[in-house]
Amino acid sequence: MSRIVRPTTYGTPEVLALTEAPVPSAAADGVVVEVRAAGVNPIDWKLYSGAFHAVDEDHKDAAGIAASMPSLGLECAGVVTEIGADVTSVQVGDEVIVYPVTAAYADYVTAPATAVLAKPATLGWAEAGSLMLCGTTAAHALHATGAGAGDTVLIHGGSGGVGLMAIQLATAAGATVIATAAERNHALLRELGAIPVAYGPGLADRVRTAAPQGVTAAIDCAGTGEALDVSLELAADRTRIASITGSPRRAEAGIKLLGYGPGQDAGTDIRNAARPTLVEHAAAKTLRVVIAKSFPLAEAAAAHTFGQASHTPGKLVLIP
Repeated sequence: MSRIVRPTTYGTPEVLALTEAPVPSAAADGVVVEVRAAGVNPIDWKLYSGAFHAVDEDHKDAAGIAASMPSLGLECAGVVTEIGADVTSVQVGDEVIVYPVTAAYADYVTAPATAVLAKPATLGWAEAGSLMLCGTTAAHALHATGAGAGDTVLIHGGSGGVGLMAIQLATAAGATVIATAAERNHALLRELGAIPVAYGPGLADRVRTAAPQGVTAAIDCAGTGEALDVSLELAADRTRIASITGSPRRAEAGIKLLGYGPGQDAGTDIRNAARPTLVEHAAAKTLRVVIAKSFPLAEAAAAHTFGQASHTPGKLVLIP
């Protein structure tokens, strides 16, 4: 048998239950992976809390909400225990990163072989299991805004999972990065190459001081009214502003909306194409996966409670 974490109903983290299920079998074109680490992301608790916005029918499988209750865990890493009859790219015993995937809050998970990438030996399990969702989202945001060499990019929510990845990818591409965060996280942002500024009243003026050359692109990982207002004020071209959070105000602002909801760009091809590069940079330690805290699989509810209340930068991880 395999253990799996599922919500029993919609609500707060207390609705999460660790239950038993049969060990899954591999489809002809798929694999079974014994999970060693599963990334925890805000989308996980939003899916069963009722806080998540609408999702297009075409993307319900990718978001893990095709069934009556959402599946939790959209990224993981582990060891291949079974391969399908048509699979030649992976062998039993291979250490792999799995993304995209659903229901990764479990001892075992199934996925198409196309979702599997080799885990570098230099990358720990926690980092490998937490790399992809935030990494591909950040890569998508940079692509959407065209951020690169010569740009000055304003990243709201710089100490969050996506923000930390976006800072590193943007600086590696040659951009100057201004990132918002609480002052206690400014040292980390500097380590990663950003110029940190505190959010709150007066943010636009602080950004102008930090970037007298002006802001050419903005990425909203925070979802606040302040993030939208300051982005619109400082970035002249609205097509170079992207948000990973959905709201009616953002939809009306003429900026780029990224995600699975109506009017949003899922960026599936862009995210898939970014995966090998993310693995390469993480393996070479030129891309850092910041781990905030790890929890046993049985303590998924505690991980979600911590994630919603804590301001600790980086990713949470479940370890079966």
